[in-house]
Amino acid sequence: MGTAPQQSPLGGSTVPLPADWRDLLALTKPRVLTLVVFTGLCGLLVAPGSLSPVLAFTAILCIALGAGAAGALNQWYEVDRDAKMKRTAGRPLPAGRMSRETALHFGVGLAAFSVLLMGFATNWLAAGILATSILFYVFIYTVWLKPRTAQNIVIGGAAGAFPPLIGWAAVTGDVALLPIALFMLIFFWTPPHFWSLALFVRMDYANAGIPMLPVVAGEVTTRRQILGYTSIMGVAALAPVVLRLTGPIYGVTALLATAVFAAMALQVSLRRESDPAQMKPERRLFKYSVLYLFLLFGAVVVDHWVFAA
Repeated sequence: MGTAPQQSPLGGSTVPLPADWRDLLALTKPRVLTLVVFTGLCGLLVAPGSLSPVLAFTAILCIALGAGAAGALNQWYEVDRDAKMKRTAGRPLPAGRMSRETALHFGVGLAAFSVLLMGFATNWLAAGILATSILFYVFIYTVWLKPRTAQNIVIGGAAGAFPPLIGWAAVTGDVALLPIALFMLIFFWTPPHFWSLALFVRMDYANAGIPMLPVVAGEVTTRRQILGYTSIMGVAALAPVVLRLTGPIYGVTALLATAVFAAMALQVSLRRESDPAQMKPERRLFKYSVLYLFLLFGAVVVDHWVFAA
């Protein structure tokens, strides 16, 4: 396993720290993987037709491995920025527990394996969408958008919206209106979710030179944008009901959960607090936004099971 020397703060000798399986796991961003896997699974479960349990498990495993590969390549590319942020300085690369070469080989290998396995196990459309999601996250978001524009998370949010499309395509071999609607829901959910986090870690991004919206446009603008995108997200959340793609279980869940989200976003938008330690509404919105997506995607599945013909 690759190692990287850890610099002594006093400039003395260095001591290499060996990477282990926990460091490789950390490269995949396991917290993010939970939501990625769940939304991909929901896309698979509501698709018409079925896969054998073995193939279904393989498809979800490929989604997880592909997302993990994207996370590893993101950390490989951003090691210098991560070292400047308190939130990420303990990751394997900036902490000196792994060489960049090891992270690069791990990420590329994992990406190639996940795409090829998806293609051979299910179909090449699902594999192609999976490959697109990895490439989009690495090259469009990480390399191009993130260091250049405050709209990075708006456009880059598409990278995290692919899993329901992949899950659906793994079963059907095509793409339909419902997975596209679920894609749009995640796409418009991403800005208020991520900006609520960015508000209380703004100085981290400023220190790393990353032009997140609170850094370049200020907190007031960010809070307004959170509310604005929450409104658009609400439309996207109710679109499956309006288009008659889902039934009343999803409709009621989406309506109530979105109302709570909107109320929390309104509270955040009306605040003028700049002390990260006092940003409790922002932290609550960030945590609830994760639960929100779990609730809506879970409701899609339950609704499908209850009302499917």
